[in-house]
Amino acid sequence: MSGDWFESLTEDRNAGTNEIHTLSTLALLEKVNDEDATVAAAVRHALPTISRLVDESVNRIRNGGSVHYFGAGSSGRLGLLDAAELIPTFGVSEDLVVAHLAGGDAAMRRPKEGAEDEGTLGVADAAALGPSDVAVGLTASGRTPYVGGALRRAARAGAFTALVTSNPLAELRHDCDVFICADTGPEVIAGSTRMKAGTAEKLILNSYSTAVMVRLGMTWSNLMINMRPTSTKLRQRIVRLLGQATGVDVEQCAAALAAADGDAKVALVGLLTGAGFAVAKDALEDSDGLVEPAVERIKATREPPGSSRPPA
Repeated sequence: MSGDWFESLTEDRNAGTNEIHTLSTLALLEKVNDEDATVAAAVRHALPTISRLVDESVNRIRNGGSVHYFGAGSSGRLGLLDAAELIPTFGVSEDLVVAHLAGGDAAMRRPKEGAEDEGTLGVADAAALGPSDVAVGLTASGRTPYVGGALRRAARAGAFTALVTSNPLAELRHDCDVFICADTGPEVIAGSTRMKAGTAEKLILNSYSTAVMVRLGMTWSNLMINMRPTSTKLRQRIVRLLGQATGVDVEQCAAALAAADGDAKVALVGLLTGAGFAVAKDALEDSDGLVEPAVERIKATREPPGSSRPPA
């Protein structure tokens, strides 16, 4: 195809839903659900490339970089959602993972569909990226000019680039370091990529950002140990997870959190080792914020010289 036409399997008609308008309401919902059930398998095929993006992102963040999502429409809104949710969930700063939406934040509530066609807007939004950063383009079709402009600008600055799409024929697959494609096929309603393609993107971003947070030490075991107690609900959750991690009662956990100035990770290391919270904080700083190495560091300072330690 040429001109304004492009190849995208997400735009094809789904042969299995041609008669969807004739179905009962329950049968219609079952048809949508049947199609949704295929999404997780499509995402699983993309896990090796997602893994590469996770590892590269962790390395660059540890070197002072940050992650930037670029998207338009439904794809961009899902990026904004993921970035926003990382802040309370993992206690990270709002500039660690930044989402850029074509048309600006106002397009979150009021769509500005024409903004996606402006490659220069993507270039402008990516202007601050440098060689320590990561740019992740989000586009179901794989051709959005706004995303293409951002990825090419980021690449020129030395940033690591990735494309998340549901189109194996994506035009932008040659403009990124990592091509992440969950081939979800034609939608129940032709071209409505807020459906299967959107679900796939949500699963990919959930997996990607969660894995990055785990690798950066924002969790301990499967507990969100880096949360900040910014509300009553979060304070209660932190006290509960401290108890789950240590077996210590609620009162002691609440006291430990207060003594650690609300830093759940410091409170945890203090509870696990019995060390003072100033010692726990120093050990964490010397261990890149990772709980287990910090605990081991404290334990090692308490062992008599020449003593042997049993294997973990």
